Amino acid sequence: KPDGTPRKLLDVSRLFAMGWRPKISLREGLASTYRWFLANVAAKGG
Repeated sequence: KPDGTPRKLLDVSRLFAMGWRPKISLREGLASTYRWFLANVAAKGG
């Protein structure tokens, strides 16, 4: 019986090979999500 959650790894090399690039950096995305959370969830007592 497996112990714990299986690891899931993502590989974006194919996306990059096709020319895709992220528009927002991870840091910017996390900061934006956190600001949204504070304004929409935490402020309403959720």
